[in-house]
Amino acid sequence: MSKLAGPFGVATADPVLEADLRSGMEAVEAALHDAVKSEYPFVAETSRHLVRAGGKRFRPLLVLLAAQFGDVRAPGVVPAAVVVELTHLATLYHDDVMDEAALRRGAASANARWDNNVAILTGDFLFARASDILADLGPEAVRLQARTFERLVTGQIRETVGPDPGDDPVEHYLSVVADKTGSLIATSGRFGALLSGASPSVVDVMTLFGERIGVAFQLSDDLLDVSSEAAASGKTPGTDLREGVPTLPVLHVRRRADPADARLLELIDSDLDDDSLHEEALELLRRNPAMDAAREDVRRWADDARRVLQPLPAGAARAALESLCDVVVTRGV
Repeated sequence: MSKLAGPFGVATADPVLEADLRSGMEAVEAALHDAVKSEYPFVAETSRHLVRAGGKRFRPLLVLLAAQFGDVRAPGVVPAAVVVELTHLATLYHDDVMDEAALRRGAASANARWDNNVAILTGDFLFARASDILADLGPEAVRLQARTFERLVTGQIRETVGPDPGDDPVEHYLSVVADKTGSLIATSGRFGALLSGASPSVVDVMTLFGERIGVAFQLSDDLLDVSSEAAASGKTPGTDLREGVPTLPVLHVRRRADPADARLLELIDSDLDDDSLHEEALELLRRNPAMDAAREDVRRWADDARRVLQPLPAGAARAALESLCDVVVTRGV
């Protein structure tokens, strides 16, 4: 059994599927680099910044896997994979400004290397390039992308505003994650199935699978923000903690309401710009039972995603999708 290169390479014993995915990802990568070209050298430089930094390419991979249930060589499949990755990259430029992040994918973030204005405008440029490619995929694809983008923005606003009085903060956060992350991954699955000509039932399955694996994917990122080292994650550990972003482990600490967590909560509610206090909070959180509760949430969402796949025909493509569920769970452990 071989595994494709990259953090989200899927294990497969099927040489045809492996060849399809390899050639598809190579085509996506080439098209991504082509999409960020500009006649203005500085725009080209800033736009290439995150493309060259690499990344998991999880969303394009899901497009290609979903297309296995139709015609994987249909003309819209690779462009759709490029659209979802450009959209994702654009949101990263904007997210790093909001989070004041200094590191992204192991390199200086665009806002740290240049400034916030450049990062925001570069994100806008990538949205424009995604829209240009999308226009050739037809009105249904354009409408789907527009509705996905609406959910992305709504989720970001809801995260910024916070839960309403009386709302369960954990449930509010999960719904925010479904909008901010799950929506684009759901669209990745839908694009791949739809544009490959798969049956309507497969389109529905891949959309639902994408949403659920997308939530699990983001929740595992929350765990990585706490548990990983910078060299492994490509991000500064504890960035969300330092910026006061209420991710899943912190929300579980608050839900526990355990007096033993008093020091950790005091640190979480304080200014963590001080490196020593930040490190103390990070170590306390890493040892807290809230991390186990968060890991269980990841497993639950990944298991739900796996169950959604049952109506799909058995074979290498479904097995590869099931393996993604395993990878999402183990990456956050």
